[in-house]
Amino acid sequence: MRDTSSDGVEPGSLRIAESSSVWTPRYLYAVASIFVTTVLVSNLAATKVFALGPATFTAGILVFPISYIFGDILTEVYGFNRARRVIYLGLLANVFMAGVMWLAIYLPPASGWHLQHEFEAIYRLIPRIVIGSLAGYVAGELVNSLIMSVLKVRTKGRHLWIRTISSTLLGQFVDTVVFVVVAFAGVFAPPLLVAATISAWIFKVSYEVVATPLTYLIVWKLKRLEGIEHFDKQEKRRLLRF
Repeated sequence: MRDTSSDGVEPGSLRIAESSSVWTPRYLYAVASIFVTTVLVSNLAATKVFALGPATFTAGILVFPISYIFGDILTEVYGFNRARRVIYLGLLANVFMAGVMWLAIYLPPASGWHLQHEFEAIYRLIPRIVIGSLAGYVAGELVNSLIMSVLKVRTKGRHLWIRTISSTLLGQFVDTVVFVVVAFAGVFAPPLLVAATISAWIFKVSYEVVATPLTYLIVWKLKRLEGIEHFDKQEKRRLLRF
């Protein structure tokens, strides 16, 4: 390993790691937990569609952009292959949630409990939302993480804001289009689908831009806690491997 400098980090303060096999992270599980939690909560909230002025959103927009911020943080601090594993763990967590909610809907209601209709009306979309979310989430997060990883090597660890915003522009576009089409096609009218897609994409990208200083702060702190500046130079970026 050797010393270097990057955004917000003094020269010589961190060791360079060009392979995940040469160091063991201490705080990866904490970051991964936040990431997976935001994805799960956003899928539950996505059953509500609301209007904000001329724009249309699902309520999942309140927390889902945070998952992209932490997706960027995972790749920037821990590398693409570790980030990919966390993305797949989030996928498994969503599958489990969808299965439980599907089973809960079809369990016979107890006598005296008269909310079956309301419960089903709210949660019957969750399995479909989760399927759409999974498809969009995996495609979008992997695109986001891959762009972050490649640009980090090409920019030699500098200009974090270019990496976060560029990866979000493409990653969120892929995610949003796939999610809205799979989750709501046939449920909402086409104009509403288009409005929800465009509104959500613009909001998510704007959210990432506004949150860039916070992203810098968290990345700066985590790199110091880990004592490592990771580059994906000596390992292959494998999309389809856990």
